[in-house]
Amino acid sequence: QVQLVESGGGLVQAGGSLRLSCAASRSIFSTYSMGWYRQAPGKQRAKVATISVGGSTNYADSAKGRFTISRDNTKNTVYLEMNRVNAEDTGVYYCSYFPFRFWGQGTQVTVSS
Repeated sequence: QVQLVESGGGLVQAGGSLRLSCAASRSIFSTYSMGWYRQAPGKQRAKVATISVGGSTNYADSAKGRFTISRDNTKNTVYLEMNRVNAEDTGVYYCSYFPFRFWGQGTQVTVSS
């Protein structure tokens, strides 16, 4: 059974940092690209960052230079390091794997000004 368990969300002040984690089933983690998506209030879910099995990364324009996606293959965990956050980063963050149609329960990130 596929499992994706996100954690690390919370309330953070604008300009601050936060690290999200997603623990995944070994069967998918070792095979597929992983990614973080965000669903802001009243908006559709959108890609934040993805990382391939080999470590190649891709970021949404809004995340470039501020966020870093990484993966620990020994822990079957993917991370999203969020720096210099702003109000537009508020939303529920979901972890997924290619082709990004199955989602975890999400973790809420709220940025206060």
